[in-house]
Amino acid sequence: MAESETLETMQPNPAWDAASYEDAVAALGAEPYTFKIWGGDWCGDCRRQLPDFGAALDAAEVSADRIEHYPVEKEDDGSKVGPLVDEYDISLIPTVVVELEGEEVARFVEEEPVPIAVFLAEQLSN
Repeated sequence: MAESETLETMQPNPAWDAASYEDAVAALGAEPYTFKIWGGDWCGDCRRQLPDFGAALDAAEVSADRIEHYPVEKEDDGSKVGPLVDEYDISLIPTVVVELEGEEVARFVEEEPVPIAVFLAEQLSN
């Protein structure tokens, strides 16, 4: 990943409480998963959700080389443009794709009733 390709919104939220999410943290760190994150620092959903997810990855001790940021821009028609958007069929952000040995094993898209870390942990535990 080029140094310039980072999402400010992935900076861990210092107020996030890892103790409240022990199961999610354990699941995120259970395997050498790769986390591919599409988002935009301009995006309200991303600014609201990604700092907590960044904190969860931090708590799970996921190494930086397994966290890939893909900054996305929005076209006038609402479509998203950015790295690998077409290859991964990204239309809403934030989107997080979890891969294990190159295979997609979980995906979070835009909004769920639970935090990103909890949603992905439930998928990874099944």
